[in-house]
Amino acid sequence: MTDATPSGSTHDSPDYDDMTRDIADVPAVEVITTVAVHLLSAAAVNLGLDKPDSEHKDLDEARKLINALAGLVTASATEISSFHAAPLRDGLKSLQLAFREASLVPDEPGQGPGEKFTGPVYS
Repeated sequence: MTDATPSGSTHDSPDYDDMTRDIADVPAVEVITTVAVHLLSAAAVNLGLDKPDSEHKDLDEARKLINALAGLVTASATEISSFHAAPLRDGLKSLQLAFREASLVPDEPGQGPGEKFTGPVYS
C-alpha cells in the first residue's frame, strides 16, 4: 500500500500493528520499571546531573518527578519483587540526596521530595 505525501511523492505505509507490541502482552513489572526509569532520568536531568553546568536544572520540576517516582516505587515494590525494586530504591535515594545537595535551603529531614513515602533520607 502506498500513501501520497503532501509533496506528492509516495512511500510504503508501515503496518502500525507490526511496529507495536500489544500492551496486553507486556508484563506489569516491565511497564512499572520502564515508567520508573523515565521518571528517574527526567529527575536527574532536572537536577542538572546530565552534565556540568546543565541548562536544564529546575528543582521544582525535579521535586515533582522525585515525588512521583517515590510513590510509584513504594506502591509497587511488593508487586515487582526486590530484584527489580532494589535498584529503583537506590536510584531514588541517590536523587533525593542530590536534590538535598542542590538545594540552597535544604528541606528538613522527612520533608524532602518523596520522603513522605520513603521516610527521611540521610547520606
